[in-house]
Amino acid sequence: MAAKGNEEETQLQEMEEETAAAAAAATTGVEREMVSDEEEGMGVEDSDEEDDSSDDEKENEAEIQRLEEQLSINAFDYNCHVDLIKLLRQEGELLRLRRARQKMSELFPLTEEIWLDWLKDEIRMTEEEPNREKVNELFEKAVKDYICPEIWLEYAQYSIGGMGSPGGIERARAIFEKALTAVGLHMTKGAAVWEAYREFENAIMGTMQPPPGGIPTREQQELLNTQLERIHTLFRRQLAIPLMDMEATYAEYEEWSDKGIPETVSAQFKKATQHMEKSKALEEALLVAEPPKLAEYQAYIDYEQQEGDPARIQIIFERALAENCLVPDMWAKYTKYLDRQLKIRDLVLPSHDRAVRNCPWTMGLWKNYLMALERHGAEHQTVSEIFEKALNAGFIQATDYVDIWQAYLDYLRRRVDFSKESSRELEELRTAFTRALDYMKQDVEERFSESGDPSCTIMQIWARIEALHCKNMQKARELWDSIMMKGNAKYANMWLEYYNLERSYGDALHCRKALHRAVQCTADYPEHVSEVLLTFERVEGSLADWDIAVRKTETRLTRVNEQRSKVAEKEALLARQEEEKAEQRRKAKADKKAQKKTQKKTGEKRKADEEEDEEDEWGDDSEQPTKKHRGEGDPGFSGLGSEEFMETESGLFGRKGAAPRKADAPGPRKGRLLADEARKAQDATLDKRNDGLSVFVSNLVFSMEDPEKRMRELFQACGPIQQVRPIYATKGTFRGYCYVQFQEQSSVNEALKLDRQEVDSRPMFVSPCVDKNKNPDFKVFKYSTSLEKHKIFISGLPYSCTKEQLEELFKEHGTVKDSRLVTNRSGKPKGLAYVEFEDEAQASQAVLKMDGTALQGHTLTVAISNPPRRNTAEKPDSTRVLGSMMPRHLYGARGKGRTQLSLLPRSLHRQTGLDSKAENGTLQNQSGGSVDGAPAAAGGSGLEAQTKPLSNADFARLLLKK
Repeated sequence: MAAKGNEEETQLQEMEEETAAAAAAATTGVEREMVSDEEEGMGVEDSDEEDDSSDDEKENEAEIQRLEEQLSINAFDYNCHVDLIKLLRQEGELLRLRRARQKMSELFPLTEEIWLDWLKDEIRMTEEEPNREKVNELFEKAVKDYICPEIWLEYAQYSIGGMGSPGGIERARAIFEKALTAVGLHMTKGAAVWEAYREFENAIMGTMQPPPGGIPTREQQELLNTQLERIHTLFRRQLAIPLMDMEATYAEYEEWSDKGIPETVSAQFKKATQHMEKSKALEEALLVAEPPKLAEYQAYIDYEQQEGDPARIQIIFERALAENCLVPDMWAKYTKYLDRQLKIRDLVLPSHDRAVRNCPWTMGLWKNYLMALERHGAEHQTVSEIFEKALNAGFIQATDYVDIWQAYLDYLRRRVDFSKESSRELEELRTAFTRALDYMKQDVEERFSESGDPSCTIMQIWARIEALHCKNMQKARELWDSIMMKGNAKYANMWLEYYNLERSYGDALHCRKALHRAVQCTADYPEHVSEVLLTFERVEGSLADWDIAVRKTETRLTRVNEQRSKVAEKEALLARQEEEKAEQRRKAKADKKAQKKTQKKTGEKRKADEEEDEEDEWGDDSEQPTKKHRGEGDPGFSGLGSEEFMETESGLFGRKGAAPRKADAPGPRKGRLLADEARKAQDATLDKRNDGLSVFVSNLVFSMEDPEKRMRELFQACGPIQQVRPIYATKGTFRGYCYVQFQEQSSVNEALKLDRQEVDSRPMFVSPCVDKNKNPDFKVFKYSTSLEKHKIFISGLPYSCTKEQLEELFKEHGTVKDSRLVTNRSGKPKGLAYVEFEDEAQASQAVLKMDGTALQGHTLTVAISNPPRRNTAEKPDSTRVLGSMMPRHLYGARGKGRTQLSLLPRSLHRQTGLDSKAENGTLQNQSGGSVDGAPAAAGGSGLEAQTKPLSNADFARLLLKK
């Protein structure tokens, strides 16, 4: 074989050299003819063209090398394979072209176009007789990828060329018969194969005719009669099948046959024509439809399944898959039909193999393949090899690996004869369980940052097999101990599952022990496990056991009820605080409005009205954000005309309206008209608003372009969207939050699952749209503000540090479950981050090892995460007097920052009572009171006097220094 390969390569090299020499000779002849004294300029142009072609060849060679290098890194890049083959074919690199095609065919099924190009090239390169067998092998490989009538026709035509060899005619007939079996039922393209087969037989009959004027011998006449019968049979077989343009075939047979058409053939033709008329509408729908035509093909498949002809069902499935080879659902339906209806090994197993080669990322196809192999009695080595390929297929979810392992473990379990105490199959099963657990921990968790099997389903199955089949309760208990150690001890259903196992295959002692542990550990439904324990003691236990169980359950439930009461009291207290804050805000707003009504000056009145309108935008029952979060001063806003408005809306429950730009503010009369129009728009929107079908989306970047379109793209997978309401400031800048209202309640639940999804490098908060004033108990979880022993806080990070670099830095000290870089509202990093580990020990280890280390010239500070609690005290508002807004102890508990500037006028500082003098080493206030602790003199002096509210007249005197 090696010598044969060397001969082929030598032959290909000689062909390339001859082709190059002929091209060079032709080029030289053309140049000689075109270069003359009168056309020297054209000669220069030809030289330029040669230089250009040389440059093109160099560019193509560089591109070929780049593609080959890329494939050496990632061999599964389909498009890279296609591009490389096209370039090599264009350059005439025959040897490299053959190798590239072979590598691609080993990994992927090839399309009809690629196969036809390959086959035609090989036919031209191997025209000699000894190489025909290799081309035949290539054809056999090509027809297995997809059902392609053109490839079958090419195969049959090529086989006709070998009729001169011994058995060539019979070989050609066999290939035609295989082609009819594969594509003869193809309603639009099958007729071409039938006609080619008839022409082949007619050509053979022509060689059997005696010379003109001659009389055939008896043997020759028998051969002619046999050949005539073959052609008659082909006509009859074709006319019994519904194909397009059947009438032309019937007319051709009627003209060709000298004996007429039998009645049976006419009846079959009529029946086939009726079937074809029923399918004609489906075929026409396929012709006019745009790819991928899935709906049209599915309708055709449903129709053929109702008709019940397995061959026609198979051919329509194959036609659909030839155009939709990357649709897993279509492969799943086809293989399911073959498994349940046809059940032919030589048809079922190759179809499963083609399915996983086309869609290797689909776990369900691999799982069905494994069961099909077992169903048809495949060797154990074959099943194991397919399973190993499935593990390397690259599934997109961690749960897919759990499912494929379960399918393989089920197969191994069915191979074991548990009547024997020990067998090779049982040891193999236990080894596979151990490997599965290691694989899930090492490979899956490392790739997906989750196990994919939080309930430890694989371990539960193993424990039940050990208990049921192997009578090994000790091993089963060890497995369940491991399950509980993985964080499942707080769930009642896990304890009850273990209890049922002990109840079925264990003893009363271990049942009691399991239930006692369940009562102590269960966090979700302690009442349920307590009831199960008491029921067990009623049936199994003594009086002492009953007393112990009652005491333990009462103690546990009492503790649980106390904890629930504390939580309820805390929530009620927070609700009351929220109500008080809301009441204070409403009262302050009412007082401010009453004060503004007393203003007399026109300018002051207009200014007050503008401020009032701006406050009305937020509504009475909502918390007004701080000024820096309202989008004011955003340089990215481009102005609007005086007639154009930007839609604005409050926080969770504010009103919605339109506000003109201040720069283009209309006059008083025009402003009132525009305000009326804005109120009408508000009322129209409020009529359509439904908070029950809405979610509140916040923490978005202020610079987001077209927030409404972006939100529709993010939430379109959750369900039909009725409206999106982005919130804008009065200047038209986006405020970083919006409302998304759906048409169905189920869409809201799907949308809430997108909470904390990263959008433009910052987490997007998605919460229910609930009126907190009407629902004071409602809380939206944000980041924790309590001590988190399994999480660390890092400061001093370089601003260029990415999330991947952060996780890579800390994964050496434990399993990193999650990480978060802290950013400001524009998405820029602040040099801070949180890293969450699997347990407290890993977090502590990371603090010990990483605190004080250097990263890119920055010294890191690492500590256990303990975020400071937010100050829930009421923020100062505009209704508070000047004295009450002064910080405690001058500048608060932290003192005055070095860069903090006082924004109070100096004249106001002199009136605070702190403009003092130093006399005899003691600071004295203006009224003679001591500031360092001595009591102030009576008469309203000192710090107490400073808190007295100042009137407008007082402020005027201070500013004018009167």
